[in-house]
Amino acid sequence: MNGRLQRWRFLLRFVLSAGLLFCLPAPLAWPLALLLFCLHGLVMLVSFAWLLLVNGATPVALLRAYVWEWALYEWVFGFCQPFAERRLPNELPTELPAQSAAARGVLLLHGFSCNRGLWNGWMRRLHSEGHAFAALSMEPIYGSIDAYADEIEAAVQQLTEAAGSAPLILCHSMGGLAARAWWRRHGRQGRAHAIVTLGTPHVGTPMARWGRALNVQQMRPRSAWLSELARHEEMQPLPPMLCIASDCDQIVFPAASALLPQARHIMVPATGHLGLVFHPRVRAEVQALLDDVAA
Repeated sequence: MNGRLQRWRFLLRFVLSAGLLFCLPAPLAWPLALLLFCLHGLVMLVSFAWLLLVNGATPVALLRAYVWEWALYEWVFGFCQPFAERRLPNELPTELPAQSAAARGVLLLHGFSCNRGLWNGWMRRLHSEGHAFAALSMEPIYGSIDAYADEIEAAVQQLTEAAGSAPLILCHSMGGLAARAWWRRHGRQGRAHAIVTLGTPHVGTPMARWGRALNVQQMRPRSAWLSELARHEEMQPLPPMLCIASDCDQIVFPAASALLPQARHIMVPATGHLGLVFHPRVRAEVQALLDDVAA
């Protein structure tokens, strides 16, 4: 469903921009069409500028992160998610050779208003390396984060059966909270090899104050949902956790909002919110965890 919505949004943006070219005089049409088509990138610039005050990132780092983030936004929201969501199927082989760390399964969880197309590059890599994997398109899109727990549980069971060992769970943004919601309902020792979160608003983000959807409200700082989640984890500790954040994340800030005290932390500089998914440091850290049998 989310892929369909994103297709219509992209096509509407394209048609309206093209319509301006045909309906207005050329000197006026081109600037207005370009402005309309690039509107999100211009709005994004405001949130990056805000980080000068919030995280203390340098202007050069923010500019670098902004340019790359805008390009990634157009790639992910203009092609991967609306048009290539189902291009790569989950890989859940029923028979694998003698088990090793290289065969460990990976579960991929996207963030708010995204779908499994976000992970196409990761899925190609995991396929080439012989890993079982599953990438979910979690729905309802605007429902409670708790609603994703049973879907995640089904995928964890499938990956455990396929690979013969507990999977690594790689999460972007809200996906990290969905993994924690799954752990609250289904977690116990040995169910997850490790959970890696990229730009997850573990203690909320001010950006969530602008949204009305239930899952957005749950991501507000000091929300009742986040507080209850943290209280539960005091009684049932999480599996090994790696929280990766950036001082140039324009969606989850301050940067410490993406960190949990009980987790290992990594700061990736000069990288926007989407950029964390594609960063080579993230790939290296995930590979190290997959290679670590004892994690």
